[in-house]
Amino acid sequence: MPKAKSSLATHRARMEGQGFVRVEVNVRKEDASLVRGVASALSDPSRQVEARRFLQQRFVEPAKVDLKALLASAPLEGIDLNRSPDPGRDVGL
Repeated sequence: MPKAKSSLATHRARMEGQGFVRVEVNVRKEDASLVRGVASALSDPSRQVEARRFLQQRFVEPAKVDLKALLASAPLEGIDLNRSPDPGRDVGL
């Protein structure tokens, strides 16, 4: 006879189905309530958008842009990209 799922396993499966994941962190005792408050705000539909926006603005570093992407996004209107065929002055080596 197959073993029945525990109520905890059922709860975790339901939460996973709703898009939640279980995260374990180690914080100082005085920060525990703060972290619980942040987790509560992120899981509350009425506060999650504002909480996520604030945390991303404050703590997430912007993605690094490579040179190719930077050049591709540069505005090039009005810039002459044609190079003169003149090699410049003669240099004696």
